[in-house]
Amino acid sequence: MSEASPKDDQGPKKPNNGWVRTVVDYGAAIAFGVAYFVTKDFQKATWVLVAASAAALAIGYAVERRLAVLPLFFGGMALIFGTLGLIFHSDVFVKIKVTVINLALATFLVGGVLLGRQPLKVIMGEALHLPDVAWRTLTLRYGAYFALVAIVNEVVRNTQDTDTWVKFRLALLPVALVFVATQLPFMMKHMAKGDNPQAAEPPDAGF
Repeated sequence: MSEASPKDDQGPKKPNNGWVRTVVDYGAAIAFGVAYFVTKDFQKATWVLVAASAAALAIGYAVERRLAVLPLFFGGMALIFGTLGLIFHSDVFVKIKVTVINLALATFLVGGVLLGRQPLKVIMGEALHLPDVAWRTLTLRYGAYFALVAIVNEVVRNTQDTDTWVKFRLALLPVALVFVATQLPFMMKHMAKGDNPQAAEPPDAGF
């Protein structure tokens, strides 16, 4: 997620580094899935996950000279849970990571709304201006989505084999893109005059 700043209007525009965000957000998960189905070895795939997560963060920082909060959080969690999986030779840590991350996000968003805050607005920065009512609605939608992903992940990891879980994990990527796309019309409708439509890109939801 990019953040607008006053400096953006000064001097030449920076090149579009959208590919960097794609690598940081989805590269590790895709590399993990490919490694698993090529080797059929969850431990080897976990090594790839850890290495790819570290590489994605390094690439993101090298190109943009910063790490946004969410990519740093997701990449850090992948490193932590992946490392635990390697240490204990267990696939539980990588599988449960999806539950922990999504449940944490759902709690943060919905809990923030219940406390009268606008947590999604904080995450997205000042690049987008929406009425408080619109922020509340969007935040609850994202909270519900993350909670649903956490619940479904628990069902899949506890009732299905590893092959099925990895397919489910990879399926979350296009599902997340579809969910984000369904929210864009609502955001565009409530954007303030003068806002850049590109700023209506909410945080990714495929973790």
